[in-house]
Amino acid sequence: MARSDIADATVADSRPTRWRSIVTDWASDQRTFKQVSWGKAMMWIFLLSDTFIFSCFLLSYMTVRMSTTVPWPEPSQVFALHLFGRNIPLILIAIMTFVLITSSGTMAMAVNFAYRRDRRKTAILMLVTALLGAAFVGMQAFEWTKLIEEGVRPWENPWGAPQFGSTFFMITGFHGTHVTFGVIFLLIVARKVWRGDFDTGRRGYFTSRSGNYETVEITGLYWHFVDLVWVFIFAFFYLW
Repeated sequence: MARSDIADATVADSRPTRWRSIVTDWASDQRTFKQVSWGKAMMWIFLLSDTFIFSCFLLSYMTVRMSTTVPWPEPSQVFALHLFGRNIPLILIAIMTFVLITSSGTMAMAVNFAYRRDRRKTAILMLVTALLGAAFVGMQAFEWTKLIEEGVRPWENPWGAPQFGSTFFMITGFHGTHVTFGVIFLLIVARKVWRGDFDTGRRGYFTSRSGNYETVEITGLYWHFVDLVWVFIFAFFYLW
């Protein structure tokens, strides 16, 4: 009995020590994930949480669409543009998708040149990416304006189920906000690359250490995520 009590006491005493060692390890090491920097790890965690949010939005949209008894509007009719004397379905959405996918390619090239320490090409490609993102947001604003003028509201629309307006504005608006913040982030980082802040270690946001072009890659992770989310929105909202 005495030996058993001593053993139990030893195990109980070692538990706080184990937890303290874990906390100490995490607190003292800036790279708890070993080969992954904190900046990149935090971006992945942020993107994971954002994935849950967009998934909830899309699942809610599909639930509403399949459960409503009122006919759902036909995307080819709602998102058609009148050009050259006739209605062309989804032409604007196709151009928006092409622009955003192209921006993903320019962003990937910017990351490649960043690790080669080619400041000029990196900055130019990031500015091109930001320009394409701004064009996407501008076309989305045009799309919203057109639908609002045609009578689409979050609580009603002239083509059928009233839930169409609320789900459309919520999902595309949330994504458009992400693209807008991404464009701002791209411009900030591109300016720092152009000035050579990553080479000289100039103090400021994201540039406390010289030679650290990883911020360009972190920006790329965010931008590729935004592009990927749009692929799902395009498939479920415009093609379904």
